[in-house]
Amino acid sequence: MRRQLLRFAVAGVAGFVADAGVLWLALHLGCGYFAGRAISFLAAVWVTWQINRRFTFTGRSSGSAWREWWRYLTAMSAGGCVNYLAYSAVVLEMPRTAWLPFLGVAAGSLAGLAVNFVSARWWVFRHRSQR
Repeated sequence: MRRQLLRFAVAGVAGFVADAGVLWLALHLGCGYFAGRAISFLAAVWVTWQINRRFTFTGRSSGSAWREWWRYLTAMSAGGCVNYLAYSAVVLEMPRTAWLPFLGVAAGSLAGLAVNFVSARWWVFRHRSQR
């Protein structure tokens, strides 16, 4: 399980990079902090799903990739609520700087990590080998 948690965290770092990059782009295209964050969250979920299904939770899949994607998105949305609350607290309470949205993304990512790992391991990828 430690190996999976480490791999899950590495996938989370990749997700953070995708999240922050898409948020930066969305902000520069005129989206606000919250609409941009909704878009960037979806991008991060897709990136982490791709990594986790190939490297973290290996083994034979029990169904279609499409069904797995929707289960993953649903599961990550629970952690996403925790993530979004932490992000919102940072964005609303801290002084405005160029780094503010990225600090919010980092705080949110850390806050949602445990919820996301538990739901991925024991619900989304439960039928894959648990090595």
